[in-house]
Amino acid sequence: MRSHAVKLKVMPLHLLALLWLMTISNGTATAAEGLGRQALVTTALRVCADPANLPFSNKAGEGFENKIVELLAEKLNLELRYTWFPQSTGFVRRTLRIRECDLISGITTTSEKVQNTNPYYRSVYTLVYRKDSGINAVQLNDAQLSDKKIGLMAGTPPANIIASLGLLGNVKPYQLVADTRREKPARTAIFDVASGVTDVAIVWGPIAAYYARETGEELIVVPLVNEVDRVKMDYRVSMAVRYSETEWKHQINDLLAEAEPEIKEILNGYGVPLLDERGRLIEP
Repeated sequence: MRSHAVKLKVMPLHLLALLWLMTISNGTATAAEGLGRQALVTTALRVCADPANLPFSNKAGEGFENKIVELLAEKLNLELRYTWFPQSTGFVRRTLRIRECDLISGITTTSEKVQNTNPYYRSVYTLVYRKDSGINAVQLNDAQLSDKKIGLMAGTPPANIIASLGLLGNVKPYQLVADTRREKPARTAIFDVASGVTDVAIVWGPIAAYYARETGEELIVVPLVNEVDRVKMDYRVSMAVRYSETEWKHQINDLLAEAEPEIKEILNGYGVPLLDERGRLIEP
C-alpha cells in the first residue's frame, strides 16, 4: 500500500509576527475603548437636564432634581456643569449617548436606552380636584367621577383605567410629550382644575403636588395607591449613565445611598408623594 505524505504549509515567520502584533494591537484598542467609555469625571459633574421642566429642573436651579445633583456634586467635591436640552423625544440620544454629559437625573427604571442607577424615590399618579368641589374620591372607579370632566395626560397608565370604566367621553386630553420651553401640558391640566375648565385631573404625583400649590387655589391631591393591580400606577425613579459605565454607576449608587436622608428631605420640600418598598404612602 502506498503511503501518502501530507505536506503542511508553514506560515512564514514574518507573517506570524505580523499576526501576533495585530492581535496585541486589537486587544489594546479594545481595552482602551472600554476605558474611554467610562465617564471622564475630573473637575466637573456633567449633567444633562431640561431647562424648563419644573418641578424637576430649570436653568435657574429651582427644581428638586437640580437640588439633588447639586448635593451629589458637593459630595464628589466637583463643579456642577449642565447641558440643557428639552426632555422630549430624542433627549437621551442627543445628550448622554453622544457624551454631552455623564449623568441624567430623574428617569424611570423602565428605560431601555440607558443603564439605570439604583432608584432614589418611588412615586405614583394622583387624582386632583378642588377642595370646594364636593368630590372626595380616592379611586378612579368612584361613581362621583362618572359625570365629571376629566383632565388626562394622553398615553399614561391611568388612561387604561379610564377607558375600562367607559369614561373616555368625559376626557379632556393633554399631550404627554412636549418641548417644555414652549408648553407645559401637565401644568395646564392642574391649572384647568383650579379655574373650573375640568373637574378633576390625573397627573404624575410630583408634578401634581408642585403645581397644585402654584395655582393659589385649594386643591386636593390624592395619590392613587389603591388602583387595580393590572395597571401599574407607581414607578421608581433613578439616574442614568451610559451602558458600559458600570464603575461610574456604582459610584453614583454609593452617593445616593449616602445622601438618602437629604434626598428625602428635598423631595418632601416639594410635596412629592413618596411610597415605601411595599407601595404604601410615606407620610412626610
